[in-house]
Amino acid sequence: MAVSGELSAISLSKTSPLISPLSRISSTLPVSLSSRFIHRRICIGTCLTKPSLNLHFRASVLRSSSPGNEVDGGVEDEDEEFVDYEGYDTEEGDESYVVDEEELEAEAKVAVQEYSHFLSRELRIEEEEAKETGGKQKRKKMVPRNVPHHLLPRVAIVGRPNVGKSALFNRLVGGNRAIVVDEPGVTRDRLYGRSFWGEYEFMVVDTGGVLMPSKSQEDVIEDLNVSTTIGMEGIPLAAREAAIARMPSQIERQAARAVEESSVIVFLVDGQAGPTAGDVEIADWLRKNYSNKNIILAVNKCESPRRGLIQASEFWSLGFSPIPISAISGTGTGELLDLVCAGLTRPEDPADPEEEAGSYIPSIAIVGRPNVGKSSILNALVGEDRTIVSPVSGTTRDAIDTEFTGPDGQKYRLIDTAGIRKKAAVASSGSTTEALSVNRAFRAIRRSDLVALVIEALACITEQDYKIAERIEMEGKGCLIVVNKWDTIPNKNQQTSTFYEQDVRQKLRNLHWAPIVYASAISGQSVDKIIIAAGIVEKERSRRLSTATLNQVVSEAVAFKPPPRTRAGKRGRVYYCTQAAIRPPTFVFFVNDAKLFSDTYRRYMEKQLRSDAGFSGTPIRLLWRSRRKMDKGSAAGKTRGTASTSQRKEAAVM
Repeated sequence: MAVSGELSAISLSKTSPLISPLSRISSTLPVSLSSRFIHRRICIGTCLTKPSLNLHFRASVLRSSSPGNEVDGGVEDEDEEFVDYEGYDTEEGDESYVVDEEELEAEAKVAVQEYSHFLSRELRIEEEEAKETGGKQKRKKMVPRNVPHHLLPRVAIVGRPNVGKSALFNRLVGGNRAIVVDEPGVTRDRLYGRSFWGEYEFMVVDTGGVLMPSKSQEDVIEDLNVSTTIGMEGIPLAAREAAIARMPSQIERQAARAVEESSVIVFLVDGQAGPTAGDVEIADWLRKNYSNKNIILAVNKCESPRRGLIQASEFWSLGFSPIPISAISGTGTGELLDLVCAGLTRPEDPADPEEEAGSYIPSIAIVGRPNVGKSSILNALVGEDRTIVSPVSGTTRDAIDTEFTGPDGQKYRLIDTAGIRKKAAVASSGSTTEALSVNRAFRAIRRSDLVALVIEALACITEQDYKIAERIEMEGKGCLIVVNKWDTIPNKNQQTSTFYEQDVRQKLRNLHWAPIVYASAISGQSVDKIIIAAGIVEKERSRRLSTATLNQVVSEAVAFKPPPRTRAGKRGRVYYCTQAAIRPPTFVFFVNDAKLFSDTYRRYMEKQLRSDAGFSGTPIRLLWRSRRKMDKGSAAGKTRGTASTSQRKEAAVM
C-alpha cells in the first residue's frame, strides 16, 4: 500500500515532467520492486512508443515470429520481457505483431469520421422546413469575394408587423435564417445575412415590425404577440406593463439603427391588406428622416402578376413607386434586386485578401434558460444595445450574430440565442415560435466553437441547466460557465465563490472541466473576463500533443493502474495512442479488445490526460479501436502485405 501511495503521488502530479520518468519513479521504489517496475515500464513503453515494436491491427502488415527472433532490429523474449511484478502477462500472440504508424494514423482519422457521423445522427435537430416557408431560391452561382461583412453595403427591410419581412429576408439570403411564422411580432432584433445579385454582394438586414406611438398597450400586446404570464411569475405586474410599453420603442430603435447604416431601404407592405394607418406613419417617418437614402416600396403577397399590379396601384398614395412581389413564390424579386443593386456601390477588395480569407474567427454561442441575462452580456461585450433587453420572457427569438474584437485584437463572432425551456413546457405552451427559437438555439450551439452557459447567481441550478450542459458536452464544444448577476448576492466574502463553485461542480458534473466566470452584465463587472477565458479555452481546444508525449503519458497511466482482468482472466492492453483531431481534442487508443476497458477505466484515462496534459475548458474524446484479427488456418499462409478477407474492426466509444 505504501508503494501504491508513492506511485499515486508521482503519477498524478500535475507538475511532474513528461520526459524520462523512469529514473524518477525507480528512485522512490524499494530495491526489491524497483528493477521489476522498470522492467515493466520498458515493456509497456516499448509497446507504446517504439515504432519497431508497436502492434498494428491491419492484416496487410501482420506477421508471425517465433520467440527470440529479431523483429525489425529488436529481440523479444516471451518468457521475461512481457512479465511484470504483478503478473501482467501479454496475451498469446500480442508480441508477434508489428505496427506501421502511418497506417495507424490513417485508421485513427477514419475512426474520428465514423464517430462524427454517429454523433450527427444521434444529435439530429428536428427539421423545420415543414413549418417554415421560403428561403429556397435557385440563383446563378457566384464565387464570393473575400470582402468582410462590415465592408459590404447594407440593405434594410422595414415595415409594420406581419407583412413578410422575414420571408423576404430568407428569400434574399437563401435558407431559413429568420423564423417565419404566421404570427405578428416574431422578429424583434436586427438579423444580418449575406446576399448577392449578379456582380453585387451586400448584407441584408431583417428588422422587427415598427409600431408607432399611437398604438395602445392592448394593440401592442396583440401586434407583438407578447406573453404577460409565461416566465414572468416573479416580476410585479407594474414592471410587466412598463416592459411591454417600452418594447415598441426598443424595436423602433433597432429598425432605425438598421436604416441608418444601410444604403438602400426596402419598405415592405401587405398587398392583400391594402394601405393602413401604420403604413402611412412609417412612410412619413422614412420620408422625414431618411429622404437622402434610396427607398424602395415593395408590395408583398402579390402572387398573381395580374392581380399584383392592381394591388400595388393602391399604394401610390404613400408617395413612393410601388413594385409588386411575392416573398413566398419569388415573383418580382428579380426586379426588386435590380432596383436594390442600382442604389449600391461595389466595395473595394481588402488590402490583404489572403489574410482575410484565411483568418479563423471563433464563434461563441451565449445560451441558457430564459431571463438569465444572455442579451445583456452580449450588449455589455460589444458596448452597444445590439439586442433588446427586457424582463419579458422570450424577448430574443432568432439567433443573433455579432462580430466583436477582443482586447488582444482577436475577432470573435458572438451568437445571442433564445432562452431554452424544458421540451415539455414548450410543447404545452403550444407556441410554434418558441419551438423554432429553441431549435435555433441548438443550431447555434452546433455551429459555434465555444459556448458560454449563462446561469443566474441567485437562481438554483435546475435540471434544464444540466440538460443544456449535457448537450454542449455531446456536441464537443468548448465551454465556460458564466454566473451572471453576481452583484445581487448579498454579504459576499472570500469563501462565497469557493462554496458556489463547489455547488456548480456538483450539479453540472458533465462540465467539471469548464472554467467559471463571475460577472454582472448590467454593471459591467468582470465582463471582460468572459472574453479572456474564451481565448484560453479556444487555445486549449486547438492544442495538439505530440505522439511521443501522448504515448508517454498513457504509458505512465497504464503502469500505475493496469486495466482490470475479466473473470476469464483476460486483460485489456493498450498498444498505441494518437491524437487524431482537434476542436475538440480526439484521441484514438488502439487496444487488443475494446470491450475489456470498462467505463471506469476510460474515465480514469481521461482524468490522467487532463491531469498531465491540461485541456481545460474543452471536452476530450477517447475512441477505442480493437485489433483486427485474421482467420484461423489462413494466417499461416498469408505473406507480409496480404490482407485477410475476414477482417473486422470494432470501435468502442467513450
